[in-house]
Amino acid sequence: MNDIVKSIILGVVEGITEFLPISSTGHLIIINRFIDFTGPFAKAFDVVIQLGAILSVVVYFWKRLIPFGRHLTPEQRSGIFDLWKKTMVGVLPALVLGALFGGIIKEYLFNPVTVSIALIIGGVMLIYLEGRHREASITSVASLGYGRALAIGLIQCLAMVPGTSRSAATIIGAMFLGTSRIVAAEYSFFLAIPTMCAASAYSLLKVGRMLTRDEMVVLAVGFVVSFFVALLVIAGLMKYISSRDFKPFGYYRIVLGVAVLVYFLVIAG
Repeated sequence: MNDIVKSIILGVVEGITEFLPISSTGHLIIINRFIDFTGPFAKAFDVVIQLGAILSVVVYFWKRLIPFGRHLTPEQRSGIFDLWKKTMVGVLPALVLGALFGGIIKEYLFNPVTVSIALIIGGVMLIYLEGRHREASITSVASLGYGRALAIGLIQCLAMVPGTSRSAATIIGAMFLGTSRIVAAEYSFFLAIPTMCAASAYSLLKVGRMLTRDEMVVLAVGFVVSFFVALLVIAGLMKYISSRDFKPFGYYRIVLGVAVLVYFLVIAG
């Protein structure tokens, strides 16, 4: 299997999993093992193709994220700037803790066993959360306060453990703090933009000067594939959660986590 084919496979996996609460990083770690795509370039590749998925958020929510359209009223423009301020407040904990502990976590926790355990725990949390009878007190991102935004950002830091899922951590945290499913998902999308842009820039700075022309092509293919697949997934997820809950994703996480744990500890071990 050549690297272009691997890039397409991983781009599809990233595009599908980045915004679903099932852990894109966990899936990429597992798939990388099966298709033998490992090493420093593979690690940078996994981060950079996430940027392709993040770009799909900007495209999908363009009117809510870009404050410079001529048609916007002063109130609408103010609301967009307010959204960005809440997003930056929410992303600060991840930037700080990622800088302090990111290297240690990648060295010791980026393995299939950690991923499987995190998948199972996250699945249980999603099912528990959706099983509670609750009324959402926050039904729009505009009504999300800065204190809650910071609290959600702190909970998002759990996603530094591979398999947890940045999307799942954010959604679970937001819903525990009183938001609706739609607000939790939307804020998760918005938080992903600065979080993954920073992670991608850091990875490119580390390996950018060492990339060959072939590696740049592989990166570009994965980037484009993840963008288009993620765009479709975002549209599908927003339609899905308008009338359904996250329980199926919780069950999926548990089944996948158990399967991965059995494979790597019993079959492959």
